[in-house]
Amino acid sequence: MATESAVTLSICNEIFQGWTIDRTIEYVARIGYGALEIAPFTLADSVEMIGEDERARIRRMAEQAGIQISAIHWVLVKPEGMYINHPDASIRERTSRYFGALVDFCADLGGRFMVVGSPKQRNVMPGVSCDEAWGWARETFRPAVQRAETRGVTICFEPLAPAETNFINTAADAIRFVRTLKSERFKIILDVKAMSSEGIPIPQIIRDSWPYFAYFHANDRNLKGPGFGDVDFGPIAEALREVGYGGYVSVEVFQFEEGPEQIATRSLEYLRRVFRGCRVEPGGAGGGGPEACLKPECAE
Repeated sequence: MATESAVTLSICNEIFQGWTIDRTIEYVARIGYGALEIAPFTLADSVEMIGEDERARIRRMAEQAGIQISAIHWVLVKPEGMYINHPDASIRERTSRYFGALVDFCADLGGRFMVVGSPKQRNVMPGVSCDEAWGWARETFRPAVQRAETRGVTICFEPLAPAETNFINTAADAIRFVRTLKSERFKIILDVKAMSSEGIPIPQIIRDSWPYFAYFHANDRNLKGPGFGDVDFGPIAEALREVGYGGYVSVEVFQFEEGPEQIATRSLEYLRRVFRGCRVEPGGAGGGGPEACLKPECAE
């Protein structure tokens, strides 16, 4: 039976190319989003370059505008040299330490979620077995998950299509991966574009993945915003309502030709229509690619 749930509509800041974070926050709040998701590389080459005063200023600006910082994402775009499951232990250690810094950055902004996709920083390298890649990635995340438990941040690992990476391509495999650390602060994120590659109806993936996902990205299989392609979000919204999801639904796109204003406004209008059956919080609420790896026998 369907249950009423509140969702908060968010949008990712890299859509607003060339805009300052100040202008982006003001605009997103003014047109009616409840939250903003931030890609750290749009602010600095490393979060360690963003001082306490600037973090506090961004958090205060969002609070004054009446929106939340929902999450950070695209977390390993910069600095260069990070890799989740690299054979070199020193690279994995550096990545692990940076994950801890990202958790602190997210918490300092008032964010509650850290989305980890980073397809190019997790491909299984030639000569590396599935078991090795799985184990190395788990140990890379372990200290950051422990840090997240102390800072009130949930790290959300993202299953991605085989065209993007050969490491964890389905929601089911991602769930098996995060469960190995046995922490409520290590969950998965569901992304409509990524789920479109699975060959399973998206509403079914949503139902099968609950309660192991804690964040949701809204986009279309054509890499544009929700409502810009042929993906029907009606059944998606219904499935989220059925499982009782009451978190963020965040607009993330990869094709920007319509411009930030049109992407933001049209996506918001469409999501408001399809989530009409839910309670939508106005703000302040909680192709070809590398050969797929992590087959079922490697996902134990």
